[in-house]
Amino acid sequence: MQKTLLAVLLSLTLTGSSLAWAQEPAAAPAPPGDATRGAVLSNTCMGCHGIDGYRNAYPSYRVPKLGGQHPEYVVIALQGYKNQTRPHKTMHAQAATQSDEDIRDIAAFFASEGAIRKAASPVGEAPAKAATCVACHGDGGISVASNWPSLAGQHKDYIEHALGEYKAGLRKDPVMGSQAIGLTPAEMTELATYFSSQSGLFTVHYGNAGPVTADASK
Repeated sequence: MQKTLLAVLLSLTLTGSSLAWAQEPAAAPAPPGDATRGAVLSNTCMGCHGIDGYRNAYPSYRVPKLGGQHPEYVVIALQGYKNQTRPHKTMHAQAATQSDEDIRDIAAFFASEGAIRKAASPVGEAPAKAATCVACHGDGGISVASNWPSLAGQHKDYIEHALGEYKAGLRKDPVMGSQAIGLTPAEMTELATYFSSQSGLFTVHYGNAGPVTADASK
């Protein structure tokens, strides 16, 4: 009898918990960013990301192109710098004072400058390791999931640098960390060469009729 009563009480408890969980309202989606306000907030960003081929110093690599990138991913990246799950002292300082609204507005500004420049089909032969990458980053590096960055047209040295940080555990991401840890330097170079050679991302400029692309092969 006691076992039967216990079973009934346990069943009611679990059912009640399940119903409470099922009835809990979903979190409201974040409001879209204000690109006009974001253009003002991005003045500092453009000092590096708005110059073709601008290089980070120590270590030296070109800062990433942001034109054509998913705004949702730009938000994720900026939050990573704000939370210091990505290493970069300058970016930590820039992101530390930004509110969630500021970050969404900055991302909206870069997104407003034009869609990614997708070619009819990828060029060149993809390295063997790219078969894993395209599951998230898309065919030829054009991501269809907004939480994963497009890689097509990104600077070769920046892709190599990012992969190196994931491999070393300096960028905190369980998926990318597990994927990069087994890559050799030669494989990272092959992947970076392939994705950077595709048409896609571009450098955003103020005051131009349209975005101007940087030569990804340099």
